[in-house]
Amino acid sequence: MAAVGGMLASAVIKVVIGQIYSTIGGEIKLHWNMKKDLEKMKMTLESVEAVLSDAETRSLTDNSALLWLKRLKDAMYDISDMLDDFEADTDLWAATMNNINMPRKMKKMQKRLQKIADDRNNYRVLPETRSEEKQVPDIWETAGNVEEEEIIGRTDEKLEILASICGSTTEGTTILPICGIGGIGKTTLARLVFNDSEFKEYSRVWVYVSQKFELKKIGNTIISQLLPGSPMFVDLHSMHTRLREQFIGKRILVVLDDLWEKNPSHLLELKAMMKQSEGCKVVVVVTTRERSIAQEIGTVDPFELPPLSHHICWDILKVKSKFETRQDKERLEPIGKEIAKKCGGVALAAQSLGHMLKSKTFDLDLSLNDYPLVIPDSSSHLTKLMLSGCRQIIRLPKFVDNIHFDYSGATLRDFSVYASDTSSNIHMLEHASADELKIWLLENVKSPGEAHIINLSEKQTILELWLSWTKGADRSVDDMELLTELVPPTTLETFVIRAGLAMWDLPNCKSLPPLGQLPNLREITLHRMESLEEWDTSYSSGVDSVNDLEKVHINDCPKLWIKPLLPRATSWVIKKSDNVLVPQRESVSHIDCLTLTTGDSAVPLHQWGFLHHQLSLGHLSIIGCSDLTISPEAQHSLQSLTLNYCSHTKLEELFCELMSLQELTIQYHGKLEELPNNIRLLTKLQLLTLFLCPSLRQLPQWLGELTSLRKLEIRSCRAIMTLPECIQELTNLQELEIRDCNPEFKKWCNAEENRRKLAHIERKNVKSWP
Repeated sequence: MAAVGGMLASAVIKVVIGQIYSTIGGEIKLHWNMKKDLEKMKMTLESVEAVLSDAETRSLTDNSALLWLKRLKDAMYDISDMLDDFEADTDLWAATMNNINMPRKMKKMQKRLQKIADDRNNYRVLPETRSEEKQVPDIWETAGNVEEEEIIGRTDEKLEILASICGSTTEGTTILPICGIGGIGKTTLARLVFNDSEFKEYSRVWVYVSQKFELKKIGNTIISQLLPGSPMFVDLHSMHTRLREQFIGKRILVVLDDLWEKNPSHLLELKAMMKQSEGCKVVVVVTTRERSIAQEIGTVDPFELPPLSHHICWDILKVKSKFETRQDKERLEPIGKEIAKKCGGVALAAQSLGHMLKSKTFDLDLSLNDYPLVIPDSSSHLTKLMLSGCRQIIRLPKFVDNIHFDYSGATLRDFSVYASDTSSNIHMLEHASADELKIWLLENVKSPGEAHIINLSEKQTILELWLSWTKGADRSVDDMELLTELVPPTTLETFVIRAGLAMWDLPNCKSLPPLGQLPNLREITLHRMESLEEWDTSYSSGVDSVNDLEKVHINDCPKLWIKPLLPRATSWVIKKSDNVLVPQRESVSHIDCLTLTTGDSAVPLHQWGFLHHQLSLGHLSIIGCSDLTISPEAQHSLQSLTLNYCSHTKLEELFCELMSLQELTIQYHGKLEELPNNIRLLTKLQLLTLFLCPSLRQLPQWLGELTSLRKLEIRSCRAIMTLPECIQELTNLQELEIRDCNPEFKKWCNAEENRRKLAHIERKNVKSWP
């Protein structure tokens, strides 16, 4: 098997060079330095490929050349895996980390590859020279009459060759070369032609030529097969005479297998020897790796043997590995197909790997690994995965039913629940711990007992917990029943329940677990919980226990009421959940809310009981509210206001009492033609942002009354062509930001007389669109 390593290298190097071409020219955006490193790596591989043929030959007898080939092949597999990982990462986290780490990996790999290339001299792998070539024993000698167990593929190629050489009825000699890389199946194809019934009336001769070209040896071999017992001829004249005698009036098929000779004069002599007589029909099939040899020796165009398809390589692997007899074949099929792709269409590679995999088991030991581990779904072929002491396991493969896991002391952070007909894999979390745990696809849990086993409440290392169901998916266990078994630990700071915690897509969940028992909870997200009716914010004693919450995100929970008191979180996001905005009077406490983002509410702003007892509401962001009449309680403390998608709302009455407002943003307002007049009353306003207001044609002259204004930002308001004359009166204006504006607006700003009007503004940035 010594030369198999070299032949595989021939195949793999072409695959890897192709992968690099694909990555450079693909859709993935590459850092400039990374692209340069890929180009450099490709050039190094191409220079190595030039001497690979000679290295394969030397490896038959030279252990140093064999070692060099092994190191080259190992490096190419690592490069291929690296590029596969880079292109396969669709997960945002993994892709981001890959973009950060890949340039460093690339430079390290290029340095390793360059060292292998430079070591050619040390390992006596030099550019090919025929005069100094050391001849090697013919351990790869072939024969035409060997019956192979089963030849997979190449049927179409055989028919194409037969049509080419048998279609002619004329006498004479036809020489058809078959060329292709080592191991691709040239000899196999020649043997298919040699044994085909089309030539049953022919005298058939098989000659293994080899690297050592000897014309007399070739001629004597042909004579001995046509006339058994014939003496060996030592001179060319006698040999040619006997060949002519044997060819006269006959139909002869000759296969010259594995021709390496490049000397044109030697090839011309061989060609002449095959044309020894008239009145005969001689078909010569020549196999060679070199296209130049094929063109020199052939009387017809060479047949260039294409690589096998991935599908055919997979069929070969299955046969040679006795795949169909394996009990684990369904689990191994995905990895088997990946291995088939790595064969590069080379038949010998598929055959060799098939034999290697016949009794192969798949174990992977990643124990005591300090790096974040993402075990991909393609690793589900493993029979044993050892992760003992791994502190950062990001995710495990989907199908793990038959895998033996050793992960004592391991830290799992991102886990997907998958199930067979009777059970799921959630039990794997029993001994896992992490500061952050996200459990996805909880609809696959088969029984409450499975969830009970993991003893979630005792995992005191968890600070952030996500429980996620898939929206609309069938469940084996009721959501609330499952939640009672997934009680979080008291250490929890962030809880997300997401039916699809964050908690989301739980359409049947009517109440939350006792979150009041989580004294360290700092953030909670409730998302798309259509049946959720109640959030009890107290302990069973009735004492308010969620005062330390910092962030509350509630989206699409239309029936939710919070009792007995609203949490005193400083940041709230409330969307499509009007009951939270209009709480029962006894539920409202004094809340020191700093920011509130709310949207898609049908309730007028002045009815938002949520705002009635705010102590110091700092920022309010409103999305799509139909009535913006604000309550007196919120008017005096509000410092920042953002209005989004309020096209159907009258803004005139909103700003009368917002005397403390310092920042105002109006965006996505399709019908706004002029700024409301009462904005001029906002004498403390320091920042005014107008974004995507396509109907707004000009700014008012009273803009000059906003004397505290420090920054004016106008973005994507393409109907505006000029600034008002009063811009000169805004002496405190330090920054003017105009982006995606009408080109005419940019011309106006750049005109000499207008540049003088804007001279007092320290920072100006004006960009038009397009």
